[in-house]
Amino acid sequence: MVWKIYLHLTMMLSLGLGSFFCGLVFFVVSFSGMSNVIEWELMTLNSVCVSFVMIFDWISMLFLCFVLLISSSVLYYSGSYMKGDANFDRFMYLVLMFVFSMGMMVLSPNLISILLGWDGLGLVSYALVIFYQNEKSANAGMLTILSNRIGDVAILLAIGLMVKLGSWNFIFSVYELSDKDWVLLKVLVMLAAMTKSAQMPFSAWLPAAMAAPTPVSALVHSSTLVTAGVYLMVRFSPALEDSSIQSVLLIVSCLTMFMAGLGANFEYDLKKIIALSTLSQLGVMLSILSLGYPDLSFVHLLSHALFKALLFMCAGVIIHSVSGYQDIRCMGCLVKFMPLSVSFMTVANLALCGFPFLSGFYSKDMILEVAFMSKINFISLILYVLATGLTVSYTFRLIFYSLSGSFNLSSLSNLEDGDKIMSNSMIVLSMSAVFMGAVLIWMLFPEPYMICLSGLMKNLVLMISILGASLGYLMNLMNVTCNMKSLSNYSSVTMGGSMWFLPFLSTKEVSKISLSGGAVMEKMVDKGWFEFMGPQGVYYSLSKLFFILSVLQVNGIKVFMKMFLIMVVILGFSLYV
Repeated sequence: MVWKIYLHLTMMLSLGLGSFFCGLVFFVVSFSGMSNVIEWELMTLNSVCVSFVMIFDWISMLFLCFVLLISSSVLYYSGSYMKGDANFDRFMYLVLMFVFSMGMMVLSPNLISILLGWDGLGLVSYALVIFYQNEKSANAGMLTILSNRIGDVAILLAIGLMVKLGSWNFIFSVYELSDKDWVLLKVLVMLAAMTKSAQMPFSAWLPAAMAAPTPVSALVHSSTLVTAGVYLMVRFSPALEDSSIQSVLLIVSCLTMFMAGLGANFEYDLKKIIALSTLSQLGVMLSILSLGYPDLSFVHLLSHALFKALLFMCAGVIIHSVSGYQDIRCMGCLVKFMPLSVSFMTVANLALCGFPFLSGFYSKDMILEVAFMSKINFISLILYVLATGLTVSYTFRLIFYSLSGSFNLSSLSNLEDGDKIMSNSMIVLSMSAVFMGAVLIWMLFPEPYMICLSGLMKNLVLMISILGASLGYLMNLMNVTCNMKSLSNYSSVTMGGSMWFLPFLSTKEVSKISLSGGAVMEKMVDKGWFEFMGPQGVYYSLSKLFFILSVLQVNGIKVFMKMFLIMVVILGFSLYV
């Protein structure tokens, strides 16, 4: 009997069992109140121990449980989505390496071992973004990996600074890092998190990474690559308390979520709209973390991972059904042809908006109320309110164009919910997107938060959400008028819809400055002073010295006799005198 191995089934079962095991360990660790650390010493350098460390506490186990659960669903989904691809096996192994790198980072309380998973995420993400091997994918992959290299350099510099502590196990000394001595280390860690989580001004790579296959987008934008920066900041959060870094991180994250929400309302690419929504939610996570609530940020990270993975998987099913189109204007009226997928996508969209009693509601509503209650400046408050309204606006705009609007598809589109593998893989995540938010709140916050707000501030989120939904849906009913208005204000619309020119500044301008500056540096420094003071100068000096030595060696007897006669004459003259 010949057994045929299906990669998507095998990996789904393996990762699913791993998720179940991590969930059991999480419950054991949570109820016992203990954390287990495994340390393997690699080498010792001047009393500094270089070791490989793994930590098993409630944060790492819960996050790894969610990572493996989403990965198993995505890999099972990929078995149908990528089955016609010639490089299906390579894709599966790359995704498995991606999950392994994320696991390495999640389980590491040591900055050196974190770097292994951190660099692994960057390298494998580059391989996945360029998977389709065309010019667009190559450009997007280069932008992705070069943006992330800035964070890698920041981590390396932070490793060099932490030698002063005598250990790279930051989790044991993170409470002692005061601003007086360690502000540069905190800046480097914040810079690394900003690049990996695509905060301004490093936001351009996140929508560009949509060149990867849709299952990769579902994995990257939910629980792996982009959340690595948030997870690192959660681990470093005790060091940020009463720090000057908090105010900088708050402004950057608020600007990011406002910019992403504004750009999504002008975007027509289905995957890029969802990518910009990820960028907006990453800003929400980092903003509440900068206010001193890392637990809330972590809960929103987990609940967001579930409905965002579901949203990308629904988008993949829709793109397959409409013959590969990604423009939402080429869709419409999908609710009549794909009721199951549309139902899943509506649940994910409403969870993203913070609709009551879905998973996104419990974390997002509490984040907004805690932010309104905190001591934040007026600009941050306004950005919170505007970003919330824009989130609901682009969500209902997406619903109007793709799910409930007029039918704009070609007659060759095969619209049906016929693929059982894709549908079955979305069922688990849809159930989680409905119930898991409440479960997380019950488990992680056994004692309720005391939130004291006025009636106006309490109802502000509800009013802004209703206003955003009305604008997002009703304004697009008059799309012809809106398009004419947008043409009359072309410059402002272009700025709002292009992420404030960040893709342009991150590619053309940076390459122009680096190439012209590199040419000058090569001419004046590399081929100029470095050559004169370096290799060529040393060669010239040594050649002169070797010439003198060779003259002495070749004419040694003559020189010796001359020196001897000179010495005899001097000695005789001295004796005569």
